[in-house]
Amino acid sequence: MSLQQRVTVKVPASTANLGPGFDTLGMALSLYVWLEMKPAEQTTFHLYGDHLTGLPTDKSNLIYEVAQMVFNEAGISVPELDISMYSDIPLTRGLGSSASAIVGALVAANALIGTPLSDAKLLDMATSLEKHPDNVGASLYGGIIAAAWDGSRVDHIRIEPHQDLQTLVIVPDFELSTSKARNVIPQQFDKSDVIHNISRSSLLVAALASGRLDMIQKAMSDRIHQPYRTSLVPGMAEILEHAVSHGALGAALSGAGPTVLTLVDRHDIRKEELKQYLIDTMSREGITASALWLDPDLDGVTVLSDQDESPFLDRIKGEVNA
Repeated sequence: MSLQQRVTVKVPASTANLGPGFDTLGMALSLYVWLEMKPAEQTTFHLYGDHLTGLPTDKSNLIYEVAQMVFNEAGISVPELDISMYSDIPLTRGLGSSASAIVGALVAANALIGTPLSDAKLLDMATSLEKHPDNVGASLYGGIIAAAWDGSRVDHIRIEPHQDLQTLVIVPDFELSTSKARNVIPQQFDKSDVIHNISRSSLLVAALASGRLDMIQKAMSDRIHQPYRTSLVPGMAEILEHAVSHGALGAALSGAGPTVLTLVDRHDIRKEELKQYLIDTMSREGITASALWLDPDLDGVTVLSDQDESPFLDRIKGEVNA
């Protein structure tokens, strides 16, 4: 074993489902978590940024627990860790915050002990924790991921996003737990609804893989989860129906929500109109929200070299000096 003195990783956020691809489609986005991991004599945590407030700072922390899973899988003991973390990703908003943390912990711990586990193994481990491969697959590999999980193993294909594809997300100022959002979905569906989603999901994958941005609107329609979650996210139903009239290629609930995702052609002249429409729609429902322009992240999780760590260190210094 070659135990490293320190490992720093950068992990992108993600959006899941993209409408009809429930638990199977994900895309990495340009919001990030930075995670530094070092062997230590005693486990300590340094959590920076408002998005990590209230998380555990002992061995019950998810990062520590996931790291130990890697060490156990590799048959290596690293019982004490010094962990530093900064996140731009808001918690429980449907932008893959838990998935990015899991992927970051897996990759950092694996790199710390010389990378004995393959990316495919890490994806299987991440999916067993998340219970679906879309967010973790996107954060691990970047780009767009189409994935299937049989309960123990993930099969996936990565799709390179079209260079003109951009996203505008509207992030409401309230949290929505994944478990609550899942509990409103029925256990059984009409055959017509199942066929509707299979056909749209297939069309969406084909459109994204071939760069047919003009087909995205028709392909993002969903009958499996979004209709049942509209009561949890006021304004969502209107946005899903009318966002394309204001310049979006298509719209969907991002993951379990409450963030709403719109796909946009970065050259569209109505981008500012779309942004204002999204904010105004939420405002009419009494909800304050932030609008963020995000690009698809193409790299996935990256292990940073010493000279690449300045964004992480600068952010920590900014937090300490604030």
